Amino acid sequence: MQQKKHSTSRGRSKSLYEIRKSTIQGRGVFARRRLRPGQKIIEYTGDLIPNDEADRRYDEEKMKRHHTFLFTLDDDRCIDGNVRTNDARLINHSCDPNCEAIIEDERIWIYALRNIQPGVELGYDYKYERTGGKEMEKFYVCHCGSPKCRGSIMAPAKRRKKKSAPGKRNSGTGV
Repeated sequence: MQQKKHSTSRGRSKSLYEIRKSTIQGRGVFARRRLRPGQKIIEYTGDLIPNDEADRRYDEEKMKRHHTFLFTLDDDRCIDGNVRTNDARLINHSCDPNCEAIIEDERIWIYALRNIQPGVELGYDYKYERTGGKEMEKFYVCHCGSPKCRGSIMAPAKRRKKKSAPGKRNSGTGV
């Protein structure tokens, strides 16, 4: 599969955000002006590569901590956002995000989930796929600082539903 660069929308959206030091991790992306719910902020751009190329570029076995810019596009491909023109790669993870990433026509866009005031850091939930055991939690540790922090940038663990006893109904507060 041939690598290709995804285009950038940097010029048009640059007035919406600025890059500066983050309390979460390294540098972050901050609102320059008020952003409204549903507002398209920035495209996540980079090299469109097959998954085996992503594995070659980022060998997690050799990393001391997780640090990649891979964004899964579908079952076979991802975008390696580690390119200088991709400001979206600097948006940090948050367990209580104010943004979300949406895939549209093989492009990844970051949208505001709620009102975001000027000066507020943008963050979305990375929701990394859960693979391996509990040891992976330490590799994918979260530093978002939110009261809702789950301690990991991995997707929340799936909860098991309690089974009710046969023939019994849950009692509700309704009439």
